[in-house]
Order: sequence, then structure tokens, then C-alpha cells
Amino acid sequence: MRLGVLSDIHANLPAFEAALEALREEGVDEVLVLGDLVGYGPHPKQVIARLMKEGLPTIAGAWDLRVAYPLPGTLPEGVGKATLEWTRSQLSERELNYLRSLRLSHRKVYGENRLVAFHGTPGNPEKHLDLLGPANQLLPHLERYGAATLLLGGRHLPLSRRVGLGLVADPGSVGLSLSGEPGADAMVLDTETLEVRFLKVPYDLGPLIFDLRAWGLPPVLEKVYRTGRFPQQD
Repeated sequence: MRLGVLSDIHANLPAFEAALEALREEGVDEVLVLGDLVGYGPHPKQVIARLMKEGLPTIAGAWDLRVAYPLPGTLPEGVGKATLEWTRSQLSERELNYLRSLRLSHRKVYGENRLVAFHGTPGNPEKHLDLLGPANQLLPHLERYGAATLLLGGRHLPLSRRVGLGLVADPGSVGLSLSGEPGADAMVLDTETLEVRFLKVPYDLGPLIFDLRAWGLPPVLEKVYRTGRFPQQD
């Protein structure tokens, strides 16, 4: 089976639509979304509406929880904090309930291979594992769930590696890629062979930048969309 994997849409509708179309052109059998549907971008309502219409299996990311619930602690000053309250103000109770309905994990068996997916780390969407770190720090997560594949969203950088006989991968970010080049990240996984292919999908920045400016959202985001990285000075 060929599984399309998306993560970190971050309220960027043109990127989401382009990535979804690219995966379907690839002929994937199913699309899985690893959270962070909202935050940063100007299209939280539209992204949620499209996800609800598509009915894609989707898990909650840290941003989805921050918007849906008044979590303890505050974000540091910066782009994230500047967009959090705005994002929440844009959503109806129905849309907030959709975010609250999302589970923290996705678990499914494909043939003989069990796949588990989380945003961040298992049990903590706010924390990230170092996917380039020692294999003995990653292997216990595969063993704990008896999984051949562990998918983790949230790093905004596409990466996959074999760990023992298994696979650990992050599909990157659809709407706020930090891979150093513009475009939406997407991933295609062969659930039998565990082979991975990453896509960098171009999309029209015009409507995104127009809406970003129209809503008065932080202009630094425009630079990220155009370059695939946050400027160091910001």
C-alpha cells in the first residue's frame, strides 16, 4: 500500500491543496495528517473545513491543542504568540470542537507491518525527538508499540531513517517548511517495503501573501514562505 503523509499545514490553504493534489496524482491509497493544522497562517477556518470535508485520518498537533484549549504556560514573545489569539478568534465552536475531537496518535496495521504516528513524541506533542540522534534512543519507541514504522510530525524538516528493521520518519511541513527551499513538503510511504519518497510541491504564493497582509499577520512569515527558513535576525 502507498500511504501519503502530510504534517504541519499551519493554516496555509494553497499549500495544503497543492500537497493533497500531488499525493493523489502519485496514486496513494490513503492520506494521513500528523497535526498542526492551524497556527501561523491566515487560513485556519478554510483548512479545517477542507479536512472535515475530506474526512482524512488526522491527529492533533501542539498548535491544535493550544488553539482548542487554554493550556497552562504561555508562548514566548514572537510570531507564534502573535498568531495564537488571532487564530482562535477566527474559529467557530464547531471548528474548535473538531480540533478537540482529534486523537493524539494514529495506529494501524498494514499487511504485516504496524504503523504508529504522533505529533512531536509519543505522549507529548510539544516535545521533539532528535531523529538524527543515536539509534538506541529511537528503537525503544518502535519496540514499545511493536511497530515497523514510527511517524513523527512537528520538526518542519523531512527526514527518514532506518532503525534496526524499522523506519522512523518526519514528512516535513506542508504550510511552513523549514527545509531551505519554498514549497509544501509531502511524503509517500510504501507500507510493505518501508521505502520513502519525499515531495517538494510548488504552490501559488500570491493568495497566501495577500491574505497574510490583509489580516495583519507578522510579515516575517512572508519571508519564510518564500525561502523555507526563518531569518536569523527575526
